[in-house]
Amino acid sequence: MLKLYDYHRSSACFRVRIAMNLKNIEYEAISVHLVKDGGHQLSDSYKAINPQRLLPALQIDDSKQILTQSLSIIEYLEETCPTPALLPSDALGRAKVRAFSQIIACEIHPLNNLRVLKYLKHEFEISDEKKDAWYFHWLSAGFDAMEALLQENKSSHFCFGTSPTIADICLVPQVYNALRFEFPMQKYPLITKINQHCLEIDAFQKALPENQPDAK
Repeated sequence: MLKLYDYHRSSACFRVRIAMNLKNIEYEAISVHLVKDGGHQLSDSYKAINPQRLLPALQIDDSKQILTQSLSIIEYLEETCPTPALLPSDALGRAKVRAFSQIIACEIHPLNNLRVLKYLKHEFEISDEKKDAWYFHWLSAGFDAMEALLQENKSSHFCFGTSPTIADICLVPQVYNALRFEFPMQKYPLITKINQHCLEIDAFQKALPENQPDAK
């Protein structure tokens, strides 16, 4: 069985959980708490699993093979368990889905994740107010672009097409974080609509942070 090194509040882990749920892939979740005791991801035992000391990490069955980086893991799942497909069948469609996903995974998330916010606070001693301004700035930059792309694409229930793709898998955790930090969403009606529609799907609901064992 696959083993997912997971933390309930990690949006990168959230993405992988959604993908595995959509594909009905069974896995064992192994909690790596990012905050408790200074962060369990910093332990020597976890460094042996992922030298970058980040989540998620996926252990392939009973082998010693470990995959890291959420989008790489999801692409691996797509190749090894292709149904239901999380990418369009045409090359142009796949490129558009990947580009949209990377706005979140490569542009917004790396600037706003826990370790960056902690570094800003502790190394540069910025106030909570300025830290929130930083967080909102990068959310606005990304969400403005995504809303424009969704309007151009005439998106409705999902970011692309008529079924969930990797774009939706990235979108929902990012919106979850935005709402958790009380980021105003009034400017983003399509993002809001797609997020709400996705959350009606069991695979997304089961992946929510509050529905994970280590959230209790």
